[in-house]
Amino acid sequence: MLADTTKDAIRAAYARLKDGLPGFRARASQGRMIAEVAKAFGRTGGVAVIEAPTGTGKSMAYLIAGVAVARFQKKKLLIATATVALQEQLVQRDIPLYLKLNEIEAKVALAKGRGRYLCPRNLRMAANSLNDSGQMGLAGFDADLALWTKPPQPRDKQALGKLSASFDNGEWNGDMDSAPEPVSDLLRPMVTTSAGGCTNRRCGQFMICPFFAARRAVDDAEIIVANQDLVLADLTMPGEDEGGGNQAWGGVILPRPDETLYIFDEGHHVPAKAIDRGAAEVYMTATVRQLSRLGRQVHAAYSLTDKETLGKLSLDRGDAKLQELSNGLEELEKEIRLGWLPDPAETEPMYRGSLGQLPQPWVEHARMLSACTGEVQRWLTAVRRAVVEMTDGGPTQEALSRELGIALERIGKQASTWHAWSSSDPDDAPPLARWVTLSGDQQLVCHASAVSAGGLLRSVLWGNASGVLMTSATLSAGGNFRGFADSVGLPDDAVTLSLPSPFDLATQARLEVPAMRTLPDAREAHAEEISEWLAEHLDWNAGNLVLFTSRAKLDRVLQKLPIAHVRKVRAQGSLGKSQLVAEHCADIEAGKGSTLFGLASFGEGLDLPGKLCETVVITQLPFAVPTDPVGATYAEWLESRGRNPFIEVSIPEATRLLTQYCGRLIRNETDRGRIVLLDRRVVTKRYGSGMLKALPPFERIIERTA
Repeated sequence: MLADTTKDAIRAAYARLKDGLPGFRARASQGRMIAEVAKAFGRTGGVAVIEAPTGTGKSMAYLIAGVAVARFQKKKLLIATATVALQEQLVQRDIPLYLKLNEIEAKVALAKGRGRYLCPRNLRMAANSLNDSGQMGLAGFDADLALWTKPPQPRDKQALGKLSASFDNGEWNGDMDSAPEPVSDLLRPMVTTSAGGCTNRRCGQFMICPFFAARRAVDDAEIIVANQDLVLADLTMPGEDEGGGNQAWGGVILPRPDETLYIFDEGHHVPAKAIDRGAAEVYMTATVRQLSRLGRQVHAAYSLTDKETLGKLSLDRGDAKLQELSNGLEELEKEIRLGWLPDPAETEPMYRGSLGQLPQPWVEHARMLSACTGEVQRWLTAVRRAVVEMTDGGPTQEALSRELGIALERIGKQASTWHAWSSSDPDDAPPLARWVTLSGDQQLVCHASAVSAGGLLRSVLWGNASGVLMTSATLSAGGNFRGFADSVGLPDDAVTLSLPSPFDLATQARLEVPAMRTLPDAREAHAEEISEWLAEHLDWNAGNLVLFTSRAKLDRVLQKLPIAHVRKVRAQGSLGKSQLVAEHCADIEAGKGSTLFGLASFGEGLDLPGKLCETVVITQLPFAVPTDPVGATYAEWLESRGRNPFIEVSIPEATRLLTQYCGRLIRNETDRGRIVLLDRRVVTKRYGSGMLKALPPFERIIERTA
């Protein structure tokens, strides 16, 4: 229950927002959201899922409720987003505005992963390696400890010099997102570090480390903004032991869950991101090659530490363990290649175990690899610890600490994969997806993944957090939250709420379904007809967005368009997204026409108000790709339970995405335009009427076919 003082603080904050914001319009949806967020956060472990369409003012709504409740409960408020753009909007605009209007002084921190910060140790090593040809001083091991995988380009040398000078002079704080010089893909991993490559407090650069400086700022902050990947990474890390055999989760790099109110904005991304957290893969050939290099690095560790045994193993016995692991990998690869003959006609060959079940010989090999990997993991941990704890190892010690830490991370990913391949699935939950692919260089890749985020989130989030809000413009299928609830394992007592749009959508926009002759299944004919419709009916002198479900169809339509129209198209992939959008906006402002062609990522997050986008064309209903191994395994499991995955999963998710795509059109009260759907299945298929009904209340124009 909320205390009266908390309720008064929330009402006062809303009043200040109304009085302090020029042109503020009271919106019933925003007021309802403030109330529901406050109620959820007022209950210990309370959960709310709120669908808040564009224009609701949801960030200010959850700040008004969230900050007030967090301050009175002496909790942290953690806002997790899926995009950098929203993080920047919150940190640079929304949160400062809220604090200013309410005359509140509160520390705010933007939390990022380790890889988004400079590693001063690695920067120094990379710079020094240019001066002394990378010599580490341990005869015979330089090649296995070298940073540069190929000779540095002049631009990399220049960037290194600029980064070093700017950081040493205090002109740059080490945030890679604001680096004073562009950093190439080759250089970036050399001047940053993963958790495995970091030696934490034992590092000589610890006191000036940008990552740990940012960590200290997070510890002091009342309001923390982070990306969802970082929050999920923290939640899945074993936390402080609670005793009694209960494993605590989280609170390692972010505040403890029981001391935190979580807000997941852009919450529709959470299910997929949570599944990705538990995914694992092993590139077979590359892994064997890395083990060979690791063997030489271990030799360097024994030589540097001058120890006969590390982790209770002599060097010879350690070598034998690595060789056993390498042999096991080669034997499994041989077994897979004997049992699976990929179709040469397939561009991306895949073997997927039905209901996650792999051939028994593969499982037996994986069981052996799981045991062997665990032994190597324990031994390698001791080897690295011995190197890290040395007091005078110099540059070789630093290089070995880094390399052995990275190797341990790789071994950990192997261990996860082989454990997943060899473990049994519970009877009352979906199985793991297990599959093999063949990469472009003919390398076998072994994969495993959960097929639902529900189990993971039940373990680490629901019941552990002080309170959770998930919000987005699109979470339901026309107000039905069952699909989303299943995908995240939502607690039964969670509040779900779909707020109405604050815009007059029936007046501002219309939805058109032209009388197309072909359905998307006839790929070539449908692409031809899309081209014809665009050429004849699109206003090429206006701002338009055309969305596709596949790159192949986008390219085919582009090929078939008249050249005069092609010149006005900016297609995703030809330039970076931000540059494409900037050029599109510049042409529209200059009175020229411009049309964006994009895939799924252009269907969300694009803000093109007014004349920047007056027509959104959706070429095809956004059903998931049927070959996705995770989705296919989950669908099989539902079918095995007598359930219908198309009705329970495919249609709700396609409806949610369709709603999201439609949301690109009307961004404020003055926008006008049309949405055109070039897929007649919404008219001809039984499920179509339900999808149309679930869409916002646009004016509808459904053309009749002859």
